[in-house]
Amino acid sequence: MASASQASLLLQKQLKDLCKRPVDGFSAGLVDESNLFEWSVTVIGPPDTLYEGGFFNAIMSFPQNYPNSPPTIRFTSEVWHPNVYSDGKVCISILHPPGDDPNGYELASERWSPVHTVESIILSIISMLSSPNDESPANVEAAKEWRDNRDEFKKKVSRCVRRSQEMT
Repeated sequence: MASASQASLLLQKQLKDLCKRPVDGFSAGLVDESNLFEWSVTVIGPPDTLYEGGFFNAIMSFPQNYPNSPPTIRFTSEVWHPNVYSDGKVCISILHPPGDDPNGYELASERWSPVHTVESIILSIISMLSSPNDESPANVEAAKEWRDNRDEFKKKVSRCVRRSQEMT
């Protein structure tokens, strides 16, 4: 069982690694230097996607028993996407608790595993922006638009990208 001190050490190491070797597509740091369990993340809209050019801010909150349990990620920038709840919370398989899916939708292997790092999680979010999963949407309205009214979907995403650029 991971303790809070083990979680702190692991988060400290991951933060140090990201500072030493930044990864294209995002930046990450602590919201407050005294709290390793809450990170501020900026995801850069991936090239050749509708989100290109955007700067989307998010808060990544880690549980005390990380890495046994996944963090939660909530965009504080507006993001119109089938896999982002209206409150900004990101819904992707790897952030779901480990084990079998009570709804039978995901395989256990697709869900959270302690091998995931901050880097692998954020790269999964970048991938999610590139290719939405409209079969299990967090935002049903965005998923419907993605499927049935792509022009309207693109307009809303463009508005989010513009707003994100104004906020930086």
